[in-house]
Amino acid sequence: MDKSLPKTSALLAPAITLIFVFLAIPILTLMTYSFLQPGTYGGIEWIFSLDAYVQLFFEEDFLTEEWVFNSDYLVIILTSIMLALIATLCCLILGLPTAYFIATRPPSTRMLWLMAVIVPYCVNLLIRTISMLFIIRDQGPINSFLIWTGLIDAPLQIAYTNFAVTLGLFYSYLPFMILPIYVAVERFNFSLLTAANDLYASKWASWRYVLLPNLKPGIIAGCLLVFIPSLGAFIAPDLLGGGKQLMIGNLIALQFQGSRNWPFGAALGMVLMVMIFIVLIVFSKRNSQEARS
Repeated sequence: MDKSLPKTSALLAPAITLIFVFLAIPILTLMTYSFLQPGTYGGIEWIFSLDAYVQLFFEEDFLTEEWVFNSDYLVIILTSIMLALIATLCCLILGLPTAYFIATRPPSTRMLWLMAVIVPYCVNLLIRTISMLFIIRDQGPINSFLIWTGLIDAPLQIAYTNFAVTLGLFYSYLPFMILPIYVAVERFNFSLLTAANDLYASKWASWRYVLLPNLKPGIIAGCLLVFIPSLGAFIAPDLLGGGKQLMIGNLIALQFQGSRNWPFGAALGMVLMVMIFIVLIVFSKRNSQEARS
């Protein structure tokens, strides 16, 4: 063994330092703030309290000073999960055939199709979201076209709804679904499909039992890459929801900026991280079990 080579620990030191400074310290700070009391004009007071977590499910009655159940924040959390799941499903429905189409193009044109997917998403997310708002607003091209054709008499209320938020999430994160599946399709051995057809398997059976199991790692990666950022999205709900359709990300920002309740915002941030960790652990365990079997 060449002793002149640096030790593994020395090579890992820069990465470990970055992870500790930019990941571990912020998470520990956030967790610490969630167990403190809010300051009068923002910030925190160094007094241990569980009020931030209690506030997730209960609120204090001003008359009786008793804690009563409040489902408002729970509804926002469940709505965030639902919209993230719907956006992920929509991305999967469109992303899977799109990735398959691109991966099966001739090598000379395959890169052009990939660039058609990637280049539009190099534009700033804020600009793309505002552009989406202009398209779906009451006086936008969609409503104008439908009114011109006589299909509707009055503009459809698309903007500032949960549908608009889901559409924004779908539009924002679609490439994160296409690219991992594209890589999985590109690595797939298509001779397996030929063999399945030679054994008189139908097209659906070939896709169901041969192609999809081999694409599963790409599909899982794409679903995670869409679901996780969608769950904590801020721009799409804020602009396309018009402040009426809150998600966890908007609620966290509201606590730090408007309500100035930093401990509650930190508690919501911890809840969001725990939810993400649970999703990652579930998929990790399932992959480990499938790898053993």
